[in-house]
Amino acid sequence: MNKVIIASIVMSTFVVTSCKNNTQEAKSDTTQEVLVDEPRGKDNIAYQWGKMSLELTGNDTERNKPRPTVTSRFLGLTWAAMFDAWAMYDAKARPMYLKAERRPVAEHTLKNKEIAISHCAYNVFKVFYSADSIALKDFMKRLGYNPDNNSLDPSTPEGLGNLAAKSMLEARMRDGSNQYGDEKGSNGKQYFDYTGYQPVNTPDKNVNIDKWQPKYFSDGKGGKYAPTCLTPFWGKVKPYALDSANQFRPASPPLYGSTQLEKEVAEVVDLQAKLTPENKALVEFMRDGPRSVQQAGHWLIFAQNVSIRDNHTLDEDVKMYYLVETTAMDAFIAAWETKRYYDSARPYALVHKYYGKKMIDGWAGPEKGMQKIKGSDWRPYSPDEFLCPAFPAYVSGHSTVSGGCSKVLELFTGSDKFGEEVRLVPGKMTEPKFISDTITLSLPTFSETANLAGISRVLGGYHIQADNIAGLKLGRDVAGKVYEKYLYRIGVK
Repeated sequence: MNKVIIASIVMSTFVVTSCKNNTQEAKSDTTQEVLVDEPRGKDNIAYQWGKMSLELTGNDTERNKPRPTVTSRFLGLTWAAMFDAWAMYDAKARPMYLKAERRPVAEHTLKNKEIAISHCAYNVFKVFYSADSIALKDFMKRLGYNPDNNSLDPSTPEGLGNLAAKSMLEARMRDGSNQYGDEKGSNGKQYFDYTGYQPVNTPDKNVNIDKWQPKYFSDGKGGKYAPTCLTPFWGKVKPYALDSANQFRPASPPLYGSTQLEKEVAEVVDLQAKLTPENKALVEFMRDGPRSVQQAGHWLIFAQNVSIRDNHTLDEDVKMYYLVETTAMDAFIAAWETKRYYDSARPYALVHKYYGKKMIDGWAGPEKGMQKIKGSDWRPYSPDEFLCPAFPAYVSGHSTVSGGCSKVLELFTGSDKFGEEVRLVPGKMTEPKFISDTITLSLPTFSETANLAGISRVLGGYHIQADNIAGLKLGRDVAGKVYEKYLYRIGVK
């Protein structure tokens, strides 16, 4: 069964428990007069493009394995370009990349906005997700638009949408992401590491316990391989709103020999040994599955639930998705700059170092459950095919992105209230022979959802608390900067 569809089904089990919140002036200041019969929630075209974003992201993950940094750029830049197209039909909004005249007030119609953002989304996505070009064409036709209309006439919504896409793509061609595989030091492959990063440790030998060590994964065919570090150059990507990738870089993580690290590694071991069904469900839910939409997509799903809950118009959704996804993009850039700067170890190696031949309680693997094991045999609560994220630990990417996206959703809606629940089968993705009864996971607020995402990475054995706590703070710092830019872009400041 298609994992994106599964994700949609899972998210559809959320139970909305709150009414529409009172929002800050910033949410509605630029909103045009709302038509009585204007499509809202899941019926507005911005929401539908959000669903298409998730479908494309899931497909990309299946083809290329999870690459959350790249995904965040795809989604962040696409919604930034769509915001630019929409801004031409708004009274005050200021585009980032598009250089065109604002359209006359008489043209600020829902129809023109729908056409403009759709042509923009189509033209960006067919570059970022070129393997799905046929599906994209079909989607445009289902919406009633001509995907072959290549006009760049800024007096038409089609032309403005196409121009917004073109302007953004040209502006970001050399943004450090190596989208075209032509950065100096590259091998011609898209998103190839042109910085020449080499880990201090090898999968077979750990010479510096404070540094990241690659680990062997199962290839699903009886063999094994050690993935290289995922996009170690990502801190060099130009942020959307941050002044620089290291603007909010946190202080150093605890190092081997410190009391703090010893305590935090012991905490990871203890938490895993006591994993409850609810804990396992949380780890799996926030891990987001082998065919995931990664954190930028996961928070887009959360934002779409807000759209349904609050009965959003197209204007509200365009602004909200733009804000959430540019925050995710900058959060990943900031997190990866920190990861590369400190190059820190994960619990997988740290537990082996601290506990070695000692017998401890731990998870022995998918077919074995919890047992007494040697410290050197300890592993994260994760399938063999994806044992541990293939990049340094500090800071947690999940925590950083979740901290950031949760904060901007709170600022956008004017309330921290989320008020949703999801029903899950613990162990289904990790140890199918040890599944538990269905549980209900509550997500009462945006901030608590971020906290749950962060602690899930400690429970899963991917991070120590220092990675989580510093990541949450980093994400919230990023959010403040992105929101400040957002207020300027919508014409409030």
